[in-house]
Amino acid sequence: MELRQLRYFMAVADELHFGRAAQRLHMSQPPLSVQVGRLEQEVGTPLFERSTRRVSLTPAGRHLQERARRILDEVEAVRSDMRDYVDGLAGHLTAGFVSSANYTVLPGVVQLFRARREKVTLSLVPLTSGEQFARLREGTLDVGIVRDEVPPQGSASVSLTCEVVFEERLVACLPVDHPLAGLTEVTAEQITGVPMITYPRSLMPGFVDRVTEVLGTASGTPHVIEEVVHQETALGFVAAGVGTSILPESVRQLVPPSIAIVPLAGSPTTKLLAARQARAESPVLSAFIDCLHDAARSLPVSV
Repeated sequence: MELRQLRYFMAVADELHFGRAAQRLHMSQPPLSVQVGRLEQEVGTPLFERSTRRVSLTPAGRHLQERARRILDEVEAVRSDMRDYVDGLAGHLTAGFVSSANYTVLPGVVQLFRARREKVTLSLVPLTSGEQFARLREGTLDVGIVRDEVPPQGSASVSLTCEVVFEERLVACLPVDHPLAGLTEVTAEQITGVPMITYPRSLMPGFVDRVTEVLGTASGTPHVIEEVVHQETALGFVAAGVGTSILPESVRQLVPPSIAIVPLAGSPTTKLLAARQARAESPVLSAFIDCLHDAARSLPVSV
């Protein structure tokens, strides 16, 4: 049984007239009659009662009419869905993100993407930059929102690429009663003298390297007193008076009154980037990255 035969059958079943059905199908009547006859032979029973005056459906024909209509409607739905998929209007996208993106681009990109691509299922996975790159190479992430990270190419079998979507200043988070807390800015030498809460380089190599670069070797080696994974944990240690932590300025949205935010001298910055496989190209992925840029453009500029 072919879809073409079902379409021929449905035309006759709707019109109850072979001539009008043939006109509707833009074909001559004899081939139509032949195809309907072959369908009846295949199902093993007459589908139409024919006379010189009228054509009507048999009980088997009425049953097939119901089934065929559902089948053809489903085929059309699949065809429409595939057109949407090819055009990037339907499908699925899995995006990873660092926690700090929650306070900058993430809310905006989710709102924009779901409005522009309402038929695309968007799955969001909170991960560190290092975890995202591993999953991008595995193919279990389509795109990652990472911080200060340019993936090494080396001998990796899957190459990754990044593009900057947002840039903001780095700031020092200090206990509010710390002597440096009242300054308008702090130098690398000053902040290096404070016990520091940092992050594991294995999970956040780009950000850790960026902070190391900003502090510089001339300021001495920072005294790392705690190493944490989440910036919320770092802020907890700062609030408890343990030391300082260098974080993106968007962290202002999280800090309690017990923490002071002091810009670093020279206004060094940190960047959020969109990461993906270098060969990954799809309309859905491109649409998501466009939404990332649009969401970033709507944010206050801090640099």
